Amino acid sequence: MASIFTKIVNGEIPCYKIAEDENFLAFLDVNPNAKGHALCIPKQEINKIFDMEEDLYMGLMAFSRKVAKALEKTIECKRIGVAVVGLEVPHVHVHLIPLQDMDDMRFQRKVTLKTEEFEDIANRIAKNM
Repeated sequence: MASIFTKIVNGEIPCYKIAEDENFLAFLDVNPNAKGHALCIPKQEINKIFDMEEDLYMGLMAFSRKVAKALEKTIECKRIGVAVVGLEVPHVHVHLIPLQDMDDMRFQRKVTLKTEEFEDIANRIAKNM
């Protein structure tokens, strides 16, 4: 069965898209730790990050870096945190989280945003890509 991220890639589920190329997709996390929390994924459904072919892995890291740089230009923060956990969705994904403090990385404190806020943030980040 396809993961929720594969359904997003296939257009079956909408997302707040930030960036896309032939191999990768970046979009806002709908259950964010902080405003601007983004996910970068390979379009190919792969369960574990270290099962990726090296070229695809390196491509994901380069793509994630571009998204992180755009996030940094868009969301006021001390830095962009990066995490790869992989237990919640069986599809490789890199979390990029604008940080004010360490609690933003703990996946315990969430922020609530309205649809308009998600759309505005996604559009502003995309313009900084």
